[in-house]
Amino acid sequence: MVWRGLRALQGALRGARTGRRFSTRPARAPATDYQDAIRTLNTLQTNASYLEQVKRERGDPQAQLEAMKDFLERSRLKVEDLDRLNIIHVTGTKGKGSACAFTECILRNYGLKTGFYSSPHLVQVRERIRINGQPISKELFSKYFWLVYNRLEKTKDPAHPSMPAYFRFLTIMAFHVFLQEKVDLAVVEVGIGGAYDCTNIIRSPVVCGISSLGIDHTSILGDTMEKIAWQKGGIFKPGVPAFTVAQPEQPLEVLRDRARERECPLYLCPELDTFKGDHQALKLGLAGAHQRSNAALALQLARTWLQRRGCQGLGELQDVPVDTELVGRPVPLAPTFQLTHAMIQGLRDTEWLGRTQVLPHGPVTWYLDGAHTTSSIQACVRWFRQAALNQDKPHDGSEVRVLLFNATGDRDTAALLKLLVPCHFDYAVFCPNFTEVSVTSNADQQNFNVTLENALTRCLENQRTWTQLLEEKGGQDPWLPTPLRAGGLLQPSSARGSLLLVPPALRPLNSPALVFPCLAQALRWVAQGRDPQLAAPAASGAHPHPVASSGAVLLREAAAVRVLVTGSLHLVGGVLRLLDPALSQ
Repeated sequence: MVWRGLRALQGALRGARTGRRFSTRPARAPATDYQDAIRTLNTLQTNASYLEQVKRERGDPQAQLEAMKDFLERSRLKVEDLDRLNIIHVTGTKGKGSACAFTECILRNYGLKTGFYSSPHLVQVRERIRINGQPISKELFSKYFWLVYNRLEKTKDPAHPSMPAYFRFLTIMAFHVFLQEKVDLAVVEVGIGGAYDCTNIIRSPVVCGISSLGIDHTSILGDTMEKIAWQKGGIFKPGVPAFTVAQPEQPLEVLRDRARERECPLYLCPELDTFKGDHQALKLGLAGAHQRSNAALALQLARTWLQRRGCQGLGELQDVPVDTELVGRPVPLAPTFQLTHAMIQGLRDTEWLGRTQVLPHGPVTWYLDGAHTTSSIQACVRWFRQAALNQDKPHDGSEVRVLLFNATGDRDTAALLKLLVPCHFDYAVFCPNFTEVSVTSNADQQNFNVTLENALTRCLENQRTWTQLLEEKGGQDPWLPTPLRAGGLLQPSSARGSLLLVPPALRPLNSPALVFPCLAQALRWVAQGRDPQLAAPAASGAHPHPVASSGAVLLREAAAVRVLVTGSLHLVGGVLRLLDPALSQ
């Protein structure tokens, strides 16, 4: 059934893009501007290829780390050089990026020059390497890219024939940037896992952190929380204090054992509410109740860094109130302390795009969260329902809710979508992460590992899953608009190849699920010309899809349209690029 719908889509796009990769590998050019640097970077293995490489090599982690050290030395750095960066090393399944962002912002509020290395990027690659909270400039990115790339290229020989993969290269480049730009400290987010991650060549961080654990990247890290905890605990170093947040009992015991094995003092972060802050209301720059544990972890990481580096102005330690739920836990509780103004301000000023982010654009409000695990989707649902509840309700009650979803990798999308059903969406829209169906796609977001055909097949499968979930729920959902009882397939609407695909065989008469071939078309349909950043959708042609045409009427006439974008950070990044063009500048 999926293939029936896919063949219809292929016919519509034949002669344009179908069956081909979104971009061809460009030849390496000597030019040194930003786009040339990004195109050359893209010729290295992309993340999917890197993951396959990790799977093959995971039986010999030392070989992976030795290979990374070799690449580092070929770029004219040694592992010992990284000690000068005063690194805060952070891993976890969910929230590690947010915890890093909180930590960096707190320390920047102390007047320190901060470096921050994270992944993935949302709009531009240079977001991964930040100084003082800002992505490095295009000029700086180009400068260090070519410096590292040329050194590695020149040191190729029979014994060292390869270049590092995409993520490994950017990690090495980030170390060069931070060292030469003389940052006071570097907050380094682990890519995947911990023990085998290429950032784990760091030998002497100042402090380590582990955010909430969950199930993700199971083909690499293992299929249980205990196996994943073992991998995450691989960043522990002898004598280096480490902190984690509340975890399930068994994974926490694994972390404890890993810490003992590595002679690392490990502490459990108390809840954020146990900290006291100079009679100021403690506000977080990132929305959602789940961000409170990330903020608590950040406070411990920042204070420990300041303490170990001999900085002044630390908050006084306090007695920790006993939490009966934590009694008997295998890891001791870290002390709380009086929060300083810099800590309070840092938590309040933290920004982290694409995570519990709200963009009000007139009558259309976009809710963006890159959640992609079951636990993070649960947190996303709680945040979205509360955020939508807090918005002003239209006087006539005409509100339309839309889900825009995609997921990548080996994630269980059925489990993720099931968690989203209670949000009572009027429409569910599925599309690939590509902003346009075009070979001229932005170089920052090129992916050589995904074809249009494969991406759309995944979307059709997600659409079928959503339909089945609604069927299991039983009957016509009272939240869904009546016009959704039609069926059919929308044909190409213009020479530009605009296409909306909803195969009748995959959708019962009450299904609200729609599939678009790219984000630009999906967003234009949702916004119906009511978002100033988006053009109105193209005319639907002689054979408009009933769901699309009736939905367009509802979307144009509704007093409020609320759109939740989730399932993938790459999806959120593509949406941000279209909704906020300044991010691409």
